Amino acid sequence: MAPKHHPTPLSGSDRKALGKELSRARAMTAILETQSAEARAKGEALIRHADKLLCESWNEKMWADGGPVDPSPTIDQTVNGGYFWLEIECSRCKTKRDVDLAALSHPPTTLVQDLASRLRCSKCAKAGRRPAATLL
Repeated sequence: MAPKHHPTPLSGSDRKALGKELSRARAMTAILETQSAEARAKGEALIRHADKLLCESWNEKMWADGGPVDPSPTIDQTVNGGYFWLEIECSRCKTKRDVDLAALSHPPTTLVQDLASRLRCSKCAKAGRRPAATLL
């Protein structure tokens, strides 16, 4: 965006008034930029806290109901909320392992519950079987 052109007035008092108004406008932009950055930081902290509460709520529902609960948080929400690991168990050999959610190649909008059908046991894969995992 091109800077706005302010024609310079001919009289001295008008030039001084224009200079004051331009300096006030520049000072106000700095103040507004600072307030915007502070509001954005507060908003990001609130979103992070909301994502953490969503993950804790989902974990409690899973524990109380004994299985996956719909709807679950997305991968992006879990990582933003501070939950980077997902514990799974092979439905065949009952081997438990942790999965790093940040390292998964799935889109961040994928629901955690949908990962259960996509994650497989590496131990059983070597034996030629690929049973689905269950979320813990």
